[in-house]
Amino acid sequence: MVGLISDTHGLIRSEIAQIFDGVDLIVHAGDVGGRGVLDRLRQIAPTEAVYGNVDDPNDPSLARERTVPIGELTLHVSHGHELGRPTAGLVLARYPGDVLVFGHTHRAVVERQAGRLVVNPGAAGPRRFDVTPSVARLTVAAGRIDVEIVPL
Repeated sequence: MVGLISDTHGLIRSEIAQIFDGVDLIVHAGDVGGRGVLDRLRQIAPTEAVYGNVDDPNDPSLARERTVPIGELTLHVSHGHELGRPTAGLVLARYPGDVLVFGHTHRAVVERQAGRLVVNPGAAGPRRFDVTPSVARLTVAAGRIDVEIVPL
């Protein structure tokens, strides 16, 4: 199982540890908001992260984008700000991979298209706009990909 998180903006809510308990990997889709966030996530599981528009692009722990193997599938993650106003369609058109993860919009999205899955786990940080903070859990088993958006 993979925990998907984005737009923490420096905040790790206490329930994240329980929600991500037992995951094999955490993928952070940017706007981390400081190394302390990654340190806390790494106490739960190995963590891969990309930078968002509020992060330092020179931080060696953050990449512009990452491609991560998940079993026999590939997961691609970028923040999405590089696309302006990212949508599932824009992400699908721009990046390769079986599972595409992005953030930036603060709105959870799950869309399947042509055998590919696009996920925005929503924003896990301070509540902004009119959205409920959320994360996602991704399960890959026997070639099947399931995703669950978990409100915080």
